[in-house]
Amino acid sequence: MKDIKRILVPVDFSDNSKKIINAAQFLAEKCGAQMSAVFVVQSIEDYSGFFVPHMPMAQFEEEMVRAAEKKMESFLQDQPSTAAKVMLGDVAEQIIDYAAREKIDLIVMGTHGYKGLEKIMFGSVAEKVVKSAPCPVMTINPYTGLN
Repeated sequence: MKDIKRILVPVDFSDNSKKIINAAQFLAEKCGAQMSAVFVVQSIEDYSGFFVPHMPMAQFEEEMVRAAEKKMESFLQDQPSTAAKVMLGDVAEQIIDYAAREKIDLIVMGTHGYKGLEKIMFGSVAEKVVKSAPCPVMTINPYTGLN
């Protein structure tokens, strides 16, 4: 097994995500690895038929990305050495593409994030990433005693 030098942590800004990023930070410190956090704004195209914004779609998506970048900055204030990236598109596909492009050695992600309509419509992001990632994926159940 190769050394773990680059760890990717997909986040959704939920309380569960905070637990996962803290666990990944612990692992990164033990491995001497760099850590990156990514958030993917789900492309509005995937919601067509459900919702029509009052502004042009591209403008709406740009505003969503800008808002997510601000939220990411706040979310990572306890992890100042963590690189951050906000992307637009299909969540699982963007995570997988980023991992391949950046030569990530390990993806650390939660088994549970936000639930509800998104999960019903898009399935489990973790499941899709595990099946297609270009590197090992460590999934963590945030309900099993992580602080």
